[in-house]
Amino acid sequence: MAFYVSTAKSDITPTLSQNPYMAGFGNQGDSNPRTASSSSPYADPLLVRCVIIWQDSSPHALISLDVLGLPRDMHQALRPRLVALSNWSSSDILISATHTHNGPALLDSLQPFISYGISDVTLIRSYSAWLMDKVVDTVRTALNASRTAVSLEWKVTTSGIGYNRVGLSTVENQIPMLIARSGSTVRALIWSLGCHPISAGMQERWDGDWPSGANAHIEASTGFDFALFVQGPAGDQDPTGTWGWSLRDSHSTTLGALLTTQARTAGTAISGSISTQYQEINLPLQTSTGLSTARSQYINRLGNSSGQPAWYQRHAEVMVSRIDSGVNPSSIPLPLQVWRFGSGQRIALTGGELVSAYGAWARTNYGGASRVMIGGYGNEVPCYIPDNQFLPGGAFSDGSYEGGWESDYSGIAGGNLTVYPHIYHFSTSASSTLTNALGPMIA
Repeated sequence: MAFYVSTAKSDITPTLSQNPYMAGFGNQGDSNPRTASSSSPYADPLLVRCVIIWQDSSPHALISLDVLGLPRDMHQALRPRLVALSNWSSSDILISATHTHNGPALLDSLQPFISYGISDVTLIRSYSAWLMDKVVDTVRTALNASRTAVSLEWKVTTSGIGYNRVGLSTVENQIPMLIARSGSTVRALIWSLGCHPISAGMQERWDGDWPSGANAHIEASTGFDFALFVQGPAGDQDPTGTWGWSLRDSHSTTLGALLTTQARTAGTAISGSISTQYQEINLPLQTSTGLSTARSQYINRLGNSSGQPAWYQRHAEVMVSRIDSGVNPSSIPLPLQVWRFGSGQRIALTGGELVSAYGAWARTNYGGASRVMIGGYGNEVPCYIPDNQFLPGGAFSDGSYEGGWESDYSGIAGGNLTVYPHIYHFSTSASSTLTNALGPMIA
């Protein structure tokens, strides 16, 4: 049995005529939505990257996009197109969003009207279709590219660029790395860290933030061909420091230098076959409020007596319309995916903005970062994925953005669930539903 890699990457930076709308920070008021002031990025172009790990002649694709997150409709349309490219299973194709907040707005992630006040989504729709074509073309190119025989290694380092923004004890500072090495050259470096890529802050230029900058640093270093970032459990993790281009560059350089230094020396050898799993689960919502009461509360929220951001009112408007149309979801679908290497290392990704408690859970129960790379933002991003600390009865009596509820109307959606958007917040059984499904896949 032998391992090989092949790679490809493509520029997905929109032109201003293609899609000027930026994603990641909601429109606080009634002013115009945030748009890019230049079609060129600040430093590095937005990219789709693909590494194919071949086990003999069997391919496995790891794909990363410099976008906030793929919405469900895009992911569900994209996956069968990728499956058709080769003789492989759907579980052999793993898609990750870096979660940059200075990337392009996509359909429903975040919801363009609610989040940004964009009523005409014609350009967003056409760019989203173009983006899917670019992903397919990039994966096809990687499949057809020259394959290099490599050894695979696993290594872990740490970085202190992030902190828990809500004051909980879980902090994501471990960086697991999958290194594909050929002689003295690192042909591909796959790495993960759980932290919001918002070091640059809210800008008006396209930029992939520190994941993009670190990848560029790695690829510009002697002996390194290709780098790919997998976002970790970043839901409650923010970068330290004062946001701006200077901090973005500092974090990019710090991480890039750390990773190149660490990857120059050997890690733990990976051996054995690669096995993959993919499934979708349904995380239950707390629907006990009932549609009639929910509708009344959304009508009240339209008045914005609490002075909440303007997207709360836009969300309430859309929710009333959905309720009147008979929409009554009881759960949110979530993809789970695990790659297992024969020597015991695993890459595990969930959809959504996974909070750090799940990273701690996976490392505690399944061998630490030396055995598992866990992340969110995988395949599709429907909302934050909180644990029970963030839900009613947990650590935050005034509600929580990550948990998706507010203390004034605790039975309907608040926080992040107003911009993704949903009618209700999660049930407290959602967390166990996730760990009960993902645990056996990792074990």
